[in-house]
Amino acid sequence: MTSASLSVCPAGPGAYVVAIAIAAPLTVRLGGGLSARLRPGRYLYCGSAYGPGGLQARLARHFRKDKSIRWHVDQLTTAGEVKGAWAIALGNECALVDRLGFLPVPIEGFGATDCAHCRSHLLRWPSRVPARAIRAALAAGGEVPVWLRVSATPRSRA
Repeated sequence: MTSASLSVCPAGPGAYVVAIAIAAPLTVRLGGGLSARLRPGRYLYCGSAYGPGGLQARLARHFRKDKSIRWHVDQLTTAGEVKGAWAIALGNECALVDRLGFLPVPIEGFGATDCAHCRSHLLRWPSRVPARAIRAALAAGGEVPVWLRVSATPRSRA
């Protein structure tokens, strides 16, 4: 597996899959006053970074614990442990969700409120599914996913 620290992540646009471990049950707030409960385990969040700073800026934010809660996934990244992320330059988050369609959806609509295609951008990563299966699924589109590990804690920025 190609592995690198976030410091070598391209600043350009693309899509990513963040791996997050949740150690204890977590209640997640959703829109409209709704909430859902996640059980302990591993989760994958698929997102895209086509704004300023691209992949590097977005993943740096996801890797930080100290931040304002702006998106659904921020609740997981602040309460859980971000293990790292697969980054795909010029990738599409919905295509990544499709490639990982063999994984269960824990919360309908999570991170996908603006997406008419996906049931959710959050997937549960069961312990029986090895990382090589995730890598292979992500690479099925022809792009090479690069694993970016969490290293020293980046400075806090909202």
